[in-house]
Amino acid sequence: MSSPELVLDVLRAELRAANITYKALAERIGMSESSVKRMFGQKDMPLSRLAQICQASGVALEDVLRRAADARPHADTLTLPQEKSLVANPKLLLVAICCLGHWSLEQVIETYRLTEAECIRCMAELDRLGLIELKPLNRYSLRVSNAFRWLADGPVQQYFRENVVADYFAGRFDGPGETLMCLPARLSMASAHELTQKIQQLAGELARLHRNDRKLATEERDGFTLLLGFRSWEFAAFTKLRR
Repeated sequence: MSSPELVLDVLRAELRAANITYKALAERIGMSESSVKRMFGQKDMPLSRLAQICQASGVALEDVLRRAADARPHADTLTLPQEKSLVANPKLLLVAICCLGHWSLEQVIETYRLTEAECIRCMAELDRLGLIELKPLNRYSLRVSNAFRWLADGPVQQYFRENVVADYFAGRFDGPGETLMCLPARLSMASAHELTQKIQQLAGELARLHRNDRKLATEERDGFTLLLGFRSWEFAAFTKLRR
């Protein structure tokens, strides 16, 4: 579905939620009801008309456009060549992870030793790779879904395993909002699949909280990382003790 179609679908849903019929809308914008129906049916509307309808119906145009952007189908993963490009350049991988966290360009260069020009070059490369869509004034939107994940045993996961996991688990996990659990269990395959689905739901909940808290001031938020793994496994030292 194209972006204009998505915008009109979102607008139609907003009108329905506000109990505004085509007839009522036609009266508000000085058109006939048949013309309004035809305009929505043809899914062809100039931006000026879209703005007029939003104003007449009390719907924020920015909300319609944002919801339409969020509704666009996005990829859940990158391709193998895309991930290889990321790990080949640590600065590019850093900016990619910042973008996945919805950092602004200003936040990136204030936090890390990157010049504005370096950060813009990285963002342009991420646009070429398909991770983000770079917009005017160095703003961007993600081209990946809220369910985005790195390729299983792909270049980024391998990079994390070699360079990140030990550093992550070196922490005490005793700070505010922190926890660490290692829970062994003997499960049927059906139960394992059920738990995997719940883990995916947890990831979705994390994405929801992340989106909601983007409205807060920067100083009200801190960087948290959820690292989850679930597999059939036994510590090698314990396996050596088996009969």
